[in-house]
Amino acid sequence: MTAETNTETAQATGSCCSSTGSCHDGAADVQIGGVTTVYQVTGMTCGHCEGAVTAEISELPGVTSVQAVAATGQVTVVSDSPLEETAVREAVDEAGYELVARA
Repeated sequence: MTAETNTETAQATGSCCSSTGSCHDGAADVQIGGVTTVYQVTGMTCGHCEGAVTAEISELPGVTSVQAVAATGQVTVVSDSPLEETAVREAVDEAGYELVARA
């Protein structure tokens, strides 16, 4: 967890609670994060390439964040749950590039 995540979770649960941390029914608890997967993609050479890959992968259900870096060929994807690699491969293909493997 990052410091930002810890701060957001603490704010969601509140600090007025007893040592049990439960002054409510838990409905307001916020769980920030998800599954982070790094993929190796070939063919990206510039910012336009990064944008095309990011746009296609971002359309997949459950994806919350995508960061593509042409210089390394790595694409970091954060999603609510694990993604089917086939779906990610198809999205990268649709953008005009090739998913080699998980990095």
